[in-house]
Amino acid sequence: MLTVGLTGGIGAGKSEVSRLLVEHGAVLIDADRIAREVVAPGTEGLAAVVEAFGDEVLAEDGSLDRPKLGSIVFADQEKLAVLNSIVHPLVGARSRELEDAAAEDAVVVHDVPLLAENGLAPLYDVVVVVDAGPQTQLDRLVRLRGMSEQDARARMAAQATREKRLEIADIVIDNDVPLPVLRQRVREVWDDLVGRAHAPSGDDAGAPSQE
Repeated sequence: MLTVGLTGGIGAGKSEVSRLLVEHGAVLIDADRIAREVVAPGTEGLAAVVEAFGDEVLAEDGSLDRPKLGSIVFADQEKLAVLNSIVHPLVGARSRELEDAAAEDAVVVHDVPLLAENGLAPLYDVVVVVDAGPQTQLDRLVRLRGMSEQDARARMAAQATREKRLEIADIVIDNDVPLPVLRQRVREVWDDLVGRAHAPSGDDAGAPSQE
């Protein structure tokens, strides 16, 4: 099994890359999806979030009001740290369960938005960073996700810098490119990952190109 940590700044297009990797055969463990599951109604995670932030973060149906919570934590680093201290251990435990269930020769891709921020790179055999320029990120968040520019900039600022993400990268996927070019790059990366997954134990497949 090869474990891959996939990360990238908000709006960089990481979700598209993870989708393409799944098309090639990757086993995807999506930290964002799991993060939603562990704070679903009736969970200990949701109870802990409400205890920390109050009933105002609940929607009328008793579910977590994610936009409301986001507006609170992304403007305050201390509050964001509190939220992370609640959610991240729960996400980690569930991710390990899913990884343990994968086949021995699988390429298991962990889609982890805050991989750099939380120092998680050592947990994976390979770290893949989806990279895009800040202006591209901002445009996607405002134009495609409907965020206000202020909210988009706040969320970008709450994450690691582009430089910090690139420092931990074993492989970089440039997503300031048209979709056909991205598809080809992901195919190249997939071939590299499969080669690593099937290499004899202890064999170094060699450092991949980051171009």
